[in-house]
Amino acid sequence: MHPAPSIIAFTTLSGLGFGLLFWLGLGLPDSTGWVAFAFWAIAYAFAVGGLISSTLHLGHPERAIKAFRQWRSSWLSREGVAAVVTLVVMGIYGLGRVFFDASWQPLGVMGSILALITVFTTAMIYTQLKSVPRWNIMLTPLLFISFSLGGGALMAGQEMWAVVLLSVAGLVQLAWWSKGDTRFSEAGSTLGTATGLGTLGGVRPFEPPHTGNNYLLKEMAYVVGRAHSQKLRIIAVSLGFVFPMVLLFLPFSHFWALLAVLSHIAGILASRWLFFAEAEHVVGLYYGRRA
Repeated sequence: MHPAPSIIAFTTLSGLGFGLLFWLGLGLPDSTGWVAFAFWAIAYAFAVGGLISSTLHLGHPERAIKAFRQWRSSWLSREGVAAVVTLVVMGIYGLGRVFFDASWQPLGVMGSILALITVFTTAMIYTQLKSVPRWNIMLTPLLFISFSLGGGALMAGQEMWAVVLLSVAGLVQLAWWSKGDTRFSEAGSTLGTATGLGTLGGVRPFEPPHTGNNYLLKEMAYVVGRAHSQKLRIIAVSLGFVFPMVLLFLPFSHFWALLAVLSHIAGILASRWLFFAEAEHVVGLYYGRRA
């Protein structure tokens, strides 16, 4: 799949933003006043900024509001509804923490649960797609949620939880790559099934379906080199998980904390780029772009 920058930014930033909101809803860190305001501002900047960036990939961003209408059948619509409800609930809870030195904990816990539901709905947008076998596994929601919780703990300054959850997220990422690398062949899709001619014998392309480039080739048949992919995987794991955990074991300083967060974000951006670039859509078979 074509790794559009807007979608990479959306899945990275919104996941971190809602992950931070999860910890804030639990009262971690236990801050009020301007300190709490800073945490809430960062969480909302990431969450809302990520959601806004997702509309940049649309041909008509002004029509994004229509996505809310199909919540009964569309995970994209459910994500939009869940995100808005989460932001409203957490906004009310945040007002109490920032301006009234109050902790309306039941509301905070509700907001934390809603934040996880929002991340889950984002993951299900991709998990449901049988046409992209690499995504169509239950490790995909676990990948999104573990990234969100680990990154959120890191941004919330929860060092112990950050080490544990970043370790889990790193292992989930490795398992997702391992499983994903075999999913396309396991799905059983071939040029024969893509054309419907497989029952007649071996199928090979005689001529390309189009004489020039088109939308499907641009968006659905992106191919990334294996050597390039392996290098980016090493970068993603190193920057996203290993380096931040090493920094967490150093004597605390704001500089190391900031560097750990920036390193994690860089690693997740690399991971998200691979998430889309390595995704093999079955339509590529029709164009001779898949084995």
